[in-house]
Amino acid sequence: MNDPAVNKNAVKEIPLRSLPGIPYFIGVLVLAALAIWLVATGIGPDPDNAGAASVGRIVAGIVLAILAFLSLIGLYGVQPNQAVVLSLFGRYIGTVKDTGLRWSNPFYSKKRVSQRVRNFESGKLKVNELEGSPIEIAAVIVWQVVDASEAVYNVDDYESFVHIQSESALRTMATSYPYDQHTAGQIALRSHATEISQHLKDELAERLANAGVEVIDARISHLAYAPEIAQAMLQRQQANAVVAARSQIVAGAVGMVEMALAELEKKGVVNLDEERKAQMVSNLLVVLCGDRATQPIVNAGTLY
Repeated sequence: MNDPAVNKNAVKEIPLRSLPGIPYFIGVLVLAALAIWLVATGIGPDPDNAGAASVGRIVAGIVLAILAFLSLIGLYGVQPNQAVVLSLFGRYIGTVKDTGLRWSNPFYSKKRVSQRVRNFESGKLKVNELEGSPIEIAAVIVWQVVDASEAVYNVDDYESFVHIQSESALRTMATSYPYDQHTAGQIALRSHATEISQHLKDELAERLANAGVEVIDARISHLAYAPEIAQAMLQRQQANAVVAARSQIVAGAVGMVEMALAELEKKGVVNLDEERKAQMVSNLLVVLCGDRATQPIVNAGTLY
């Protein structure tokens, strides 16, 4: 199996609890209002304000405005089934999954990752199945991010990674099985949908485990012979179906002939020598195995 190389520096998720954002939002409003009041009173016409006091109020207002701005930067929203990956100057801090308005260190950089269930259908791939016949195959992949930190830091673009690895796994799986079942117990792409889907799912799970992605389901959505051999393969399938049907008809006819001869002999209806038995067997097989209705011929004399 051509698995992607395992990243020895893989990042594992660190759950991080953030602070509720509503109190900090109210605090930002209070600081902003106080900063505006200080600046307004510092530059307003007030004879009681000396020069140093006015400058002090203005400076205090600016400081409070800066604090309010920094506090505002620390606010962020987390939606249901969403994770926020926090880092500080390139160092991973943790992952927040608490929903609603949250607050963290304003200097943390924030990367939102959706953990909702997603799906996509791969393009129609042209590959050679186990016996070398070219086929067209496509699959529907259902997946979900379960570790946001791995999805962000272990691969460059996790969505592109999922798509490319899915097509690679589908190609590998398609070359491992024949299109049709030719022997008893053989697993084939067309006849064993459950086994094929499980194989594809396991193949994808192994490839995507290091990217923080879980494969929920993987099923073939399109399967056909390539156009250049489709007609020949159709004739082959029809021939196999005819042979199988004929085999079943002949087996049933032989059983009926055996039963008819046994009943005639058991009840003593008529005594047949070997030549007459052969003639009767021939007639019964013609009647039972023929494609068209037979026309009976009444023999008024003897067999000879």
